[in-house]
Amino acid sequence: MRRLLAPFATPVTYSRWIHLVAPLALISVWLFVAPGVPWELALLAVPVGLLPVMRMGEGVQAQLLLAPGERGRADATISVAPATTWGEKWRTVLWLELRLLFSIVVGVATLWLPATSISLAGAVWGDGTDHDGIFHLIEPHSWYGALAPLPILLLFALVVLCGRLSTAAARRLLGPSRTERMSALEELTEQLLERNRIARELHDSIGHALTVSVVQAGAASAADDPEFTRRALLAIEETGRAALDDLERVLRVLREPGASADRRPTLISFEQLLDSARGSGVAVDAEVTGCVDRLPDSLSREGYRILQESLTNALRHAGRVPVRVRIGVERDRLELDVRNPIAETTLRSPRGHGLQGMRERARLLGGSAKAGPHHGEWQVRVSLPLRGVR
Repeated sequence: MRRLLAPFATPVTYSRWIHLVAPLALISVWLFVAPGVPWELALLAVPVGLLPVMRMGEGVQAQLLLAPGERGRADATISVAPATTWGEKWRTVLWLELRLLFSIVVGVATLWLPATSISLAGAVWGDGTDHDGIFHLIEPHSWYGALAPLPILLLFALVVLCGRLSTAAARRLLGPSRTERMSALEELTEQLLERNRIARELHDSIGHALTVSVVQAGAASAADDPEFTRRALLAIEETGRAALDDLERVLRVLREPGASADRRPTLISFEQLLDSARGSGVAVDAEVTGCVDRLPDSLSREGYRILQESLTNALRHAGRVPVRVRIGVERDRLELDVRNPIAETTLRSPRGHGLQGMRERARLLGGSAKAGPHHGEWQVRVSLPLRGVR
């Protein structure tokens, strides 16, 4: 029972009702000028529907009243773009004809079915209120009162049915073309990729800053050395400022979709990462071959984040153990190799999003990333091609 009555409490039922009866205003004016069956109006819908802008206007109305939940969504099933092909134009013509038909059916029902309920109610007592009604020749009887709500229920059922049929027709006839669907899919893909990229940026940047700060604070607390504590606090301050800069940049991109994200750090700043790790009491042995400053910007930025996440994992899971970093810029590839002794916590630590983020960054650039135990050490090895990267 509740399922049958649910459409009556749904706002979209009444917005669809408005959409169904809206053409009655035009039909009424037309009948005032030319009484009779409005065949001319149906013929007029053909040249009007062939106008490219008509599809956009009808799509806006259909989205707003027939499927309001889809308004403004990239994956809406009703298009709001002008017609660009003859197929879209002729489908718009067919839609206008169907809309006129639905309007006449629902409009007549909206006028006559409530009048029928009033006539049935008046026929209960025969009080003379229905002299011109459809029940003025029958004898009054009490059971007419039980029939009085039926025309109203029939009207609501008709409105729900025609509303659903009209919505289905709109999705079929005014739905997005293949080109529009591809554009919407590309836009949605871009949004998902951007959200994923921002999530990786926040994870790597903020995660690195917090890890380094925690390790440095713990080392300063255990050292009982004022000078070491001062250096640790300065390192925590620098790390925190860098993280705040990264956070502000990411938030600016979220607030302003067109904002540039090119101020991200690059692999040229790798010494800052190594100094940050050394400030936590970690012995870092670094070896760099090739010209890092000649790397393409996109590859250099991703390489920086991968190196940052590798150092973060070493600090978080292995503690203050020696770390070996190898950065090699060859003729056609960038090779990153980060190793540290395996601690017991390294093997039992749960897999987070850091390693997955490194693999995603490498795949997006056509490279590969591997991480795992290797001859008693934890090794992160990344290979990124230089060809085809701008």
